[in-house]
This record gives sequence, C-alpha cells and structure tokens, in this order.
Amino acid sequence: MNSVFNFFSPKDKTFQPLFEQASTNLVLIAETLLVAVNTPDQEKRKQHIKEVERLEQVGDDITHIIFLGLSKTFITPFDREDIHALVSALDDIADYIYASAMNMDLFNIKIITKPMKELAALLVDMCKDLNTAILELRNFKNTKLIAEICLKINKGESTADHICNTALATLFDDEFDAIELIKQKEVLQTMEIASDKCDDVANVLESILIKNA
Repeated sequence: MNSVFNFFSPKDKTFQPLFEQASTNLVLIAETLLVAVNTPDQEKRKQHIKEVERLEQVGDDITHIIFLGLSKTFITPFDREDIHALVSALDDIADYIYASAMNMDLFNIKIITKPMKELAALLVDMCKDLNTAILELRNFKNTKLIAEICLKINKGESTADHICNTALATLFDDEFDAIELIKQKEVLQTMEIASDKCDDVANVLESILIKNA
C-alpha cells in the first residue's frame, strides 16, 4: 500500500516538470523581448520579435498539455483550480509580452524609448524570480523563499506602474504627433499589463502556499 502512495506522493512527476518548462520558457520570451528593444536596427529587431512569437507558441503548447492532463489525471500535486489559475496566469504573461513585441513591429516603432527598455528589463527580472519560485514547488521545502519572491514581484509591479505612468505623462507633454503618441502609449501599457500578470502569478503562488502550509 505504501508503494502506491509513494507513486503519487509526495513527488509529482507529471505537472511539476511542465510548470518548470512553462516558467523557463517565459524567461526566454522576456529575455528575447529585452534583446529586441535593445536592437536599434528595425530589420534585426524583427528577427527577435519573430522568436518571441515562436516561444509564445511553445508556451501555448505547454499550457494545452497541462490542461489536458488536468482532465485525465485523478491525483494532482495541489488543487486543480490553483493549477488552472497558475498556468493561465503564466500564459497571460507570455501573451502580453508577445503583444508588446508585435505592437512594436506592427506600429512600426522606430525609436525604442528608455522606459520601454526599463520595463523589458524589469519583466526579465520578474520572470526569473517566478521561475525560481516555481522550481521550489517541487517539495515546498523553502516556502519562505517563495513568499519573499511573491513580495518582490508585488514591488516589481508597482515599479512597472511608476515607470509606465511617468513615461505616459512625459509623452503627453512632449509628443505632438497624435498617432505616434497612441502607438507609444499602447506599447507601454501592454508591457505594464505583462507586469500585472506577473503579480497575478505571485498571488496564485501565495494561495498555494496557504493551502499547503
């Protein structure tokens, strides 16, 4: 009987590797966006944006596999609702990073502003922190680290708000081309929403910690 329980618990061999694949892929997406915004040449930037698109599709595939697993697996490492919320939130981050990259391309943004670069760098840091926290879900041995990362992510989201709001205020003061203003505003706000989605993941992680304490 013990061998049966050991097969299912405490180590999850189905979902945890997929969580880690999703979060690791998310780091790659964020890092690729950062490379893109720091590439002055538009044609070269397009190549990096294309890679963001490819990685976002990889993330979609992982999400689909996890959701399919939820429908077929009787025993899960924690609540099904939390798994669904965690994976959905990770997917949302990827979607908004991808949308940010695509908007730069579709809107033909020629000059990437300092706030855009700051937000991209911040997203990399936040995604790396989330990846670290998700790795800790393997055994819940370092719940303090997960809690600290969740707090850090919350502060990061506040920083992103400040960067975005300050940039928008400057934009409305200095940019007299209405079309350019709309383009830049859309990119900035989409990047900021990506940081909001990072905070959503942190909230789900906190919920998982509370339920599994």
